[in-house]
Amino acid sequence: MNLKRIKGTLTQFNQIGYSENGMNRLAYTVDELRAKKLFMSICEKEGMTVRVDDCGNIIARREGTNPALPPVAMGSHLDTVIDGGQYDGTVGVVAGIEVIRCLNDRNLQTKHPIEVICFTAEESSRFGVATIGSKAMAGKLFKEKIGSLKDRNDITFQEAFKRAGFDFDMIENASKNPGDFNAFFEMHIEQGPVLEKKGKKIGIVTGIAAPTRIKVTLEGKASHSGTTPMDLRRDAFLGAAELGLIVERAAKSEADKGTVATVGDCTIRPGAMNVVPGRAEVKIDIRGIDGDSKQRVWVNIMEGLDDIEHRRHLMTRTEIMMDDQPVPLKKEVISSLLDTCRKLGLSCIQMPSGAGHDAMNMASLCPTGLIFIPCRDGLSHHKDEFAALEDIGVGILLLEEEVLKWATLDHGRMDQAAMGEKSHESL
Repeated sequence: MNLKRIKGTLTQFNQIGYSENGMNRLAYTVDELRAKKLFMSICEKEGMTVRVDDCGNIIARREGTNPALPPVAMGSHLDTVIDGGQYDGTVGVVAGIEVIRCLNDRNLQTKHPIEVICFTAEESSRFGVATIGSKAMAGKLFKEKIGSLKDRNDITFQEAFKRAGFDFDMIENASKNPGDFNAFFEMHIEQGPVLEKKGKKIGIVTGIAAPTRIKVTLEGKASHSGTTPMDLRRDAFLGAAELGLIVERAAKSEADKGTVATVGDCTIRPGAMNVVPGRAEVKIDIRGIDGDSKQRVWVNIMEGLDDIEHRRHLMTRTEIMMDDQPVPLKKEVISSLLDTCRKLGLSCIQMPSGAGHDAMNMASLCPTGLIFIPCRDGLSHHKDEFAALEDIGVGILLLEEEVLKWATLDHGRMDQAAMGEKSHESL
């Protein structure tokens, strides 16, 4: 791997949307579009053909010796959370670019085409729904559920989509069919501390946790904070505060299943110091790799909300913003990645992913692998997020070898022994 080149490409992307508080390239904003244009320019310079689908995903293609074969794809995203880090998503896009550059450096040809995909709107920070681009590609995005979603500036998804130059009525045309890809691989920072603590270079993901996201609105009655007796108040904020504690208790009761829940956003109205809050909007995120466990957390939260409503004389409304199901990854891909790690002498472990990724949607289209590399202190979604350049290089080495294994085969599905014996011979 050319570590100096990798660092330079990361720096190019991270100059876009940078501030001292962190990275800000929210979905469908000017800065995210600038980063995508840079991606397109780099790929075109490497001799790839580039196209943009009707959701805003960028697909760069390196042709194979047999263009009729389904491509082997890899990639991630360039959008960030608010005040995010420089590695989440971006490392996966840079990894895809570096694999193509390495193949070009060595003048290697593959039978299958190879594609690098820069997915759009992976983060939920702007509209509350994650992995929009890969959902659209997998045929899991429904216009009626996202069109009216609003960001913090009350801009609807449809408005933002139009400003970015896309036609909302065409968004579902971005969908692909099972079999359109031979395989898909995503390299990503772990976003947790396991690899670092265990001293391992690679995490091979066995399954991806899925989020259930709920917006709860509590309506009370705004009133004067100095003249309204405590026992006559209908304080929406106190109801929201109590709900937050219920969310914590519900998730802790499922800790043995690895399920977690968070109140990540709470808006209070009218938001004046001398007014009892009359309205509160709470957004809850429940995640886990066990669907039944997630459901139990949801049920416990709703039971608690019902109690709050009656006891505090509030009106409540609940809206399910998304309800994704956990995604197990196929054993054939996990075994293949383990085999490649052994051949390269890379220390690795198998592990679940507590965070959602574009790979979870691509898994419904083709065999899919998700590769984790360590990040310092497990920190992510933060300006101090960091991954060592050497660890990035190790991840890219594994990614390249695995992509070549699948891209050099006439048929991606072979038994593991044959796959291991023929991966280098077919070059």
